[in-house]
Amino acid sequence: MYTSNGQEAWRVLGIMAEFAAATERLRGLRPAVSLFGSSRVAKGHPYYAKTEKIARLLSDAGFTVISGGGPGLMEAANRGAFAGRSPSIGLNIVLPHEKGGNEFQDVSFDFRYFFARKMMFVRWASAYVVMPGGFGTLDELSECLTLVQTGKARKIPIILVGRDFWQGLIDWARHSLVTEGMIDAADLDLLQIIEEPEAIVEAIFKFYENIGFQPTRAERERMLNL
Repeated sequence: MYTSNGQEAWRVLGIMAEFAAATERLRGLRPAVSLFGSSRVAKGHPYYAKTEKIARLLSDAGFTVISGGGPGLMEAANRGAFAGRSPSIGLNIVLPHEKGGNEFQDVSFDFRYFFARKMMFVRWASAYVVMPGGFGTLDELSECLTLVQTGKARKIPIILVGRDFWQGLIDWARHSLVTEGMIDAADLDLLQIIEEPEAIVEAIFKFYENIGFQPTRAERERMLNL
């Protein structure tokens, strides 16, 4: 469909407004952990219970927990954080095959644009915790890896949960991406697989014990140019 220049201009202004409103809403919620996983995992599944426990431990440890705000493991993340000491954040987006945001959100923000939402996950996160998931989860994981690898974002812990689920991806990356020179072998060190919820919290604290959670001025400048 043809769109006039005037309509395009208004759309750009709408995108800018979404960025500005989301930034203002989330300001001051650090340190935060972005927690990802499938929307299709039902309550009662072991992945759901583990996600909820991880989120609760992170929340009680003082981390704001950010999820995509939807059902499945996103709901588990918000549910666990909602029961904890720190805020539970849902960055919601309306999709045709999913219902709206879950009910376990202290702070909720609705996005129209995927790329604006993705930027907020990275911008505010002190760590990524990635549960099993589909294309959306892989998209968020690869986004963070690319930004850290290229130096556009600061280095943060990127933790995969579920060795049986993720090990094949790691093996493929080592066999294909590294062997054929698509990435450096050291790039795989950006990822770690951790199974136990308590160990995940410990690993995040250990990463920051000598540098603190507050980004440096240079890191803040880089994050403004994602």
